[in-house]
Amino acid sequence: MSLKKAYLLVILVLVIDQISKIYIKTNFKLDEEIYVFDWFRIHFIENSGMAWGAEIPGAFGKLLLTVFRIVAVGGIGYWLYDAVKKQSSNFLVVAVALILAGAVGNIIDSVFYGKMFNDSYGQVATMFSDDPYGKWFHGKVVDMFYFPIWEGNLPSWLPIWGGNHFTFFNAIFNVADVAISTGVGILIVFNKKAFSK
Repeated sequence: MSLKKAYLLVILVLVIDQISKIYIKTNFKLDEEIYVFDWFRIHFIENSGMAWGAEIPGAFGKLLLTVFRIVAVGGIGYWLYDAVKKQSSNFLVVAVALILAGAVGNIIDSVFYGKMFNDSYGQVATMFSDDPYGKWFHGKVVDMFYFPIWEGNLPSWLPIWGGNHFTFFNAIFNVADVAISTGVGILIVFNKKAFSK
């Protein structure tokens, strides 16, 4: 795959990611949810930290995370360039391009959204508001896809979790997360083909 095609894939994923996030942010209140199917919902949340809502504590935790992501994206971008120049497998190039697109998509939220939007608590956010909710590099990542495929109480005979309420699959994520997961999945499932050279 050429570098041009790899960059086009990155740009396509980024455009879809940002359009979906901006649409959700400017049309949904925080925690608002619509049912597409019982097992698929659009549920608007904001993630101020890492995957699964984890956070780095302290005043500089969010800034540190954002700077780390930017440095990591630089490394992933070089990996993509190097893989194309070495004419690596298309499996590797596509996987790295998807990971890069997803990482950049979430960085855009972290860097710009705090200054681009006002708060979503109890209201639909306004883009380019005079009263932004945060600062540069302190934005929250917009998530919206929710697939609670099964929800109920676990059997009481199960150790530790028995009798507790359980939802499978309870993660809420976005297009960028899908791109990263797909890229990593390609590297795992097609490992021998991806790294054949």
